[in-house]
Amino acid sequence: MEQTLPGKQNIALLIIVAALGYFVDIYDLILFSIVRVRSFEEIGIHENEMRKMGEYVLNMQMTGLLIGGIIWGITGDKFGRIKVLFGSILMYSLANIANGFVTGIHDYAVIRLIAGIGLAGELGAGITLISETMDKNKRGYGTMIVAGVGVLGALVAAVVAAHYSWRVSYFVGGGLGILLLLLRLGTFESKMFRDAAESEVKRGNFFMLFKSSGRFLKYLWCICIGLPIWFVVGIFVTLAPEFGKALHSQEPLSAAKGIMFTYIGISAGDIFAGLLAQLIKSRKFTVLVFQVLILVSSVLYLGGTGMNVQTFSWLCLFMGFAVGYWATFVTISAEQFGTNIRATVTTTAPNFVRGALIPSTLLFEFLASYFGIIKSGYIMIFLLTAIAVFALSRLKESFGKDLDYTE
Repeated sequence: MEQTLPGKQNIALLIIVAALGYFVDIYDLILFSIVRVRSFEEIGIHENEMRKMGEYVLNMQMTGLLIGGIIWGITGDKFGRIKVLFGSILMYSLANIANGFVTGIHDYAVIRLIAGIGLAGELGAGITLISETMDKNKRGYGTMIVAGVGVLGALVAAVVAAHYSWRVSYFVGGGLGILLLLLRLGTFESKMFRDAAESEVKRGNFFMLFKSSGRFLKYLWCICIGLPIWFVVGIFVTLAPEFGKALHSQEPLSAAKGIMFTYIGISAGDIFAGLLAQLIKSRKFTVLVFQVLILVSSVLYLGGTGMNVQTFSWLCLFMGFAVGYWATFVTISAEQFGTNIRATVTTTAPNFVRGALIPSTLLFEFLASYFGIIKSGYIMIFLLTAIAVFALSRLKESFGKDLDYTE
C-alpha cells in the first residue's frame, strides 16, 4: 500500500516529542549512577555495602528494562506506538518523583524496577513511529535527531546533580517528563499501524519471532550488532578507576567524568552516523565503520599506560563517538520487520542489548581472574566486535526500504 505522508509540521512535532522523551529517558537512566553514593549515604547504607547494594539496585533496574521491553513492545504493536510513547514517559516520570522520597534500600530498588519498566518503552516506540511516518529515504534524519538530542540528557543529569541534592535531581527528572506529556496534543499514530489495526493480521505476537528460524536469526543478528556499545560504557568507562590503576595512570580516573565525556561523544556519534548513512545510503556500511572505530579507540584506551585525566577524557570522548551508532542500530532493527511486529522488535532489541551486558560482564570477570583486566578487555572487545560484524553481514541493507508490509 502507498503510504500517505503527513505534513512537515506534524512530523516535526513527532520528532520533538520523541527526542525530548528520550532526553528525559537518558536523564533518568544515568541519574542513579551519578547520585548513588550521596543517596546511599543519606539513607544509611554503610560504606562497605555501597558496591553490593549498588549492584542490587542496578540489577533491579536492568530487570525492569528487560520486562518492560517485552511489555511495551507487544503493547505498541497491539494498541499503538503513541500509547507506548506516553505511557512509558508517564511511568518513569512518576517513578522518578517517587525516587525522591525513598528512605530505605528496598524502596529504592523497587522504584528503580518500576522506572526500568517505564524506561524500556520510549526509544523503541519513538523510533518505530518516526520510521513509519517519515519518507523512507529521509527517516534516518529523524532518528538521528532523536538520539543526538536524547543522550544530552546525561549531561543535564550531571549538571543538575552537581548543583542540587539527589532528591531534587530526581524531582527535576520527573517534572520534565510530566511537562513533556503536555506536548502530546497534536501527535498522531502512523498510517501503517492504523492500516494494520484495521486488518485481521495478528499484531504484537512476541513468540512469532521464534516460530521461524529465519525470523529468529534476523532478530538475533539485530541484537548482536549492538553488543559492543554497552560493554564499552558499562565496563571500560564505568570501571575507569580500576583500569586507571592497572594502567598506572598519573592520577585516579573518575567514572563520573568518563561517563560525561562518553555521552558527549555518543551524541556526536549518533549525529555523524545518521548523516553518514544518509550520505552513502547504507546503514550496514555505517555500522561497519563504527566497529572499526570501536577497535581503534579501545586499543588506544587499553594501551594508555601512564595516562593523565586529560588524555582519559579525550579517550572517553573518542570511545563514546565510536559507540554512537545506537539510533542507527535501532533503526536497522525497525526496518527489518513488518508493521505487525515492528514495535515489539524495536523495543525489545535495545533492551536485550542492555541486558546482554550481564553475561558479557561475567565473561569479562572470568577472563580477568586469569589474564588481568587489560588483556581481558582486549579479548572481550575484539570478540564482541567480531560478533557484531558477522551479524551485520547476515542482515540485508535496509536503507530506503518500504516498511508498509506485515509479517
